Amino acid sequence: MQQHKGQRGFSLIELLIVVTIIGIIASIAIPNLLASRRAANEGSAIASLRVLHSSNAGYQVTTGGGEYAPDLDAMRTANLIDAVIGTTPYQKSGYVFAIGRTTTTATALPTFWLTANPIQSSGAMQSGTRRFGTTQVGVVYYDATQGAATLGAALTYAQMSGLGAGSIKVLGN
Repeated sequence: MQQHKGQRGFSLIELLIVVTIIGIIASIAIPNLLASRRAANEGSAIASLRVLHSSNAGYQVTTGGGEYAPDLDAMRTANLIDAVIGTTPYQKSGYVFAIGRTTTTATALPTFWLTANPIQSSGAMQSGTRRFGTTQVGVVYYDATQGAATLGAALTYAQMSGLGAGSIKVLGN
């Protein structure tokens, strides 16, 4: 056997110290990274709700004959929104989107509401901590309770219209 002089390597202790330091840095950085991702998902959901609101107003004027879109597919078909959010399962950036509406009657004008709920509402991979919604008025609302139990249920038109009670808040307040 030949021994090669001048070859050096790292000792096991040195490698263990480096791996430990990397583990400590990762344990600090990963939670911050996940929190940043949730914040980005929420920002994207709010922006998407605003786009959907504008698109639905455009639908009412151009394609809907005075009525709001019955679903997100109708707005996609009218080329008012893209296929990312306008195709089943209506998901974007960790949120799932839904729309509802009432049509014109002899005594009432049409209304609509849009909601955005986090796809994953609990655990380490939680995609958002708040649920959002808007109506034909264009104000974005959110649920201030931020509880995982309520995140699965969409905000209702009644909750957003009767803002005085409960945990529903206007975004920015």
